Amino acid sequence: MRCPYCGSSDTQVKDSRPTDDNSAIRRRRICGECAGRFTTFERVQLRELMVVKRSGRRVAFDRDKLARSFEIALRKREVDPERVERMVNSIVRQLESQGDAEIASDAVGELVMDALKSLDQVAYVRFASVYRNFREARDFETLIDELNEEAPPEHRKRKQPAEDAR
Repeated sequence: MRCPYCGSSDTQVKDSRPTDDNSAIRRRRICGECAGRFTTFERVQLRELMVVKRSGRRVAFDRDKLARSFEIALRKREVDPERVERMVNSIVRQLESQGDAEIASDAVGELVMDALKSLDQVAYVRFASVYRNFREARDFETLIDELNEEAPPEHRKRKQPAEDAR
């Protein structure tokens, strides 16, 4: 493993332990050259997945890109990082277990949308606005109306006429 500080390949594992959800091995490492310390994660990869973009272009599936999508949507939201990690792991497992080496980018996007809907509705709306390419405020209203229709009756927000809002 190359040191992220000096680039040396002379690194040693000082400590290994499983992550909380046992989906990866966390390794603390130290560089023999600069004495820099860093952490790596080792995960199981069942198969090499390719994502087929809308343009038809194929790119290797990138777990880190998936995690960044969650991170951006959840920015400044109070969501436990472990819950996010479990969601990312769940999506990766779903994709790997489908049996196909190629996955449509739309399928990945829909899995992210479903996960965010159950995790944080504000993040869901943020992600949806980019994923579905919202063009005007009405697009947000439509999505929020859909969310309200799916919510249990006690959580639904009633629209008030403008004069009631005063």
